Amino acid sequence: MNEMPHDTMRAVAYRESLPVENGNSLVDVELPVPQPGPHDLLVRIEAVAVNPVDYKVRRNSDPGGRPKVLGWDAAGTVVAVGDQVELFAVGDEVYYAGAIDRPGTNAQYHVVEESIVGPKPASLSFTDSAALPLTSLTAWEGLFERLGLREGEAGRETGTLLVTAAAGGVGAMVAQLARALTDLTVIGTASRPETAEFARRMGVTHIVDHHSPLPQQVAEVAPGGLDHVFSTAGTDRNLAAYADMLVPFGGIVAIDDFGPVEIGLLKSKSISFHWELMFTRSLHRTPDRARQHHILTRIAGLVDRGALTTTATTDLGTITAANLREAHRILESGSAIGKITLTGF
Repeated sequence: MNEMPHDTMRAVAYRESLPVENGNSLVDVELPVPQPGPHDLLVRIEAVAVNPVDYKVRRNSDPGGRPKVLGWDAAGTVVAVGDQVELFAVGDEVYYAGAIDRPGTNAQYHVVEESIVGPKPASLSFTDSAALPLTSLTAWEGLFERLGLREGEAGRETGTLLVTAAAGGVGAMVAQLARALTDLTVIGTASRPETAEFARRMGVTHIVDHHSPLPQQVAEVAPGGLDHVFSTAGTDRNLAAYADMLVPFGGIVAIDDFGPVEIGLLKSKSISFHWELMFTRSLHRTPDRARQHHILTRIAGLVDRGALTTTATTDLGTITAANLREAHRILESGSAIGKITLTGF
């Protein structure tokens, strides 16, 4: 039975692209409760996490005065389902990263297609669960689909992996998945004692400073070179270094935004280059988008077995415009470690 909420809900939105210091960059609003389509879940949001994509959309996509709700990471409880839903029922606790072309999760209620939703880890709170979906999907798809690494039952991968910004949300999940499911040696970039310590806790074996030339530092801990690079930041300025450090037939997967680069640098070693965007499946409605349901289910199982842990580090309180502005400010400053969460309304 569907548990339908009231007609309106509280949410946080923006109406124009403004600097985060402006009090109108994010505002508290009242909006109609969305209605689920045939394959959708209506979820009561219990907690959300904030990602760089949130502030990038806020800064670069002006909604022309209409309230646009941001937010993709969420954990909550299913309160209604579409008439063709098969994977979930009312009362189920779920977590997911949503779709970039639909309204976001910074609202009391949210509609999401069931195929990209997973069952919330039973051992974690809603808050700790909300920190995981977007970064887990990005890390999993980047490692095991884009780079094609073997994991677990498929035979554990060996070799050396470099992950940049290893204390960030994605970097921390890359390190954890590599530790749990492969035999890779993970080298991570970090520049502060606190980020280096967090990265080591997540599974990084060796730390290098991204403010210093990478090839010399990497050569000291991996004299045979790198097999793989998971580039979460600085791909354009580091591409020549990656080409230098990677062995022939190595691979790079990148998730950051940048302009033209000299891809010819990779030719002599036949190095492959891959993009990873976890929204691709939902944005283009690919036939295999239910893979994300299965990945999130696998992640939840690994968490409940103790093989993975949440990357939540800072909870800023309830889901309000003021608290979300602070979350955006921290992320824009580049000082975040792990994931920032907000809990309840």
